[in-house]
Amino acid sequence: MGELRKAAEEYFGGPVELYGSGRTDAGVHALAQIAHLRTASRATRQPRDVMRGLNDRLPVDVVVYGAEKADARFHARHDALTRTYRYQISTRKTAFSKKYVWWVKDELDVAMMGRAAKMLEGRHDFVCFRAPDASRPDESTIVVVEQVELEVQDHLIVFRIEASHFLWRMVRRLVGVLVRLGAGQIQMAEFEQLLAGRCESRLDVAAWTAPSSGLFLEDVRYESGPKTV
Repeated sequence: MGELRKAAEEYFGGPVELYGSGRTDAGVHALAQIAHLRTASRATRQPRDVMRGLNDRLPVDVVVYGAEKADARFHARHDALTRTYRYQISTRKTAFSKKYVWWVKDELDVAMMGRAAKMLEGRHDFVCFRAPDASRPDESTIVVVEQVELEVQDHLIVFRIEASHFLWRMVRRLVGVLVRLGAGQIQMAEFEQLLAGRCESRLDVAAWTAPSSGLFLEDVRYESGPKTV
C-alpha cells in the first residue's frame, strides 16, 4: 500500500485517498487486491493512462492489472461482499516456487482434510483460530463462510475459502490445523472441538500457524462496480 500510495501521489502531483479491500500479513501475496483511489487533481485522465502511470512508478513486484472509473461512493473494503483466499501446500520440494508454497514433508490424509474443510462452511465462532488484533480488540469472532474447497493439483494441495471477512491470521491457522489433522497429529474430534469454539492450551493453534508464503488473496466479490481481473 505504501508503494502504491507513493506512486499515486507522484503521478497525480498531490495527496490521494487510498483504501484496499482488506489487509494481508507480511509475506502474503495478492492475486486480486482491489483498491479505490480518490484525488483532488482536476486533470482529466483515462483509466488506462492511470494504470500505465502507476505501473511506471511501482517496483517490479507490485503491478496494477486494471483501472476503471467508479461511483464516488464506492469503497473497496466496505462494499466487498466476500473475499476468497487460496493456500498452497506443496507435497515435494520445489526449486522455483519456495516463496509461494508451504512444503509439508509429512504424508497427509487429504481425504480427511477435505472432510474437515467442508465443515468450515456456514456460521461458526472462530475464536480458536484468531490472533489478538490490537487494532480491532472488540471484533466479533463469528464468521460466515460461504464456500470451502480442498483439491489436489499435481504436487499441490490447494485450500480455498470464501467468506465475508476474516479474522487476523484465521486462514493460516485453519490451514495449520488441517495439516495437523492430515498428518495424524490431532483427531477429527479435536478439530470439531476447535471449530465449536472450545479452545484448549494443549491444542496450540498459534504454534501451528501456517507460514505466510503459501497464502494468496485470490478474489474480491462486489454486488456491482469493480471486479477482479
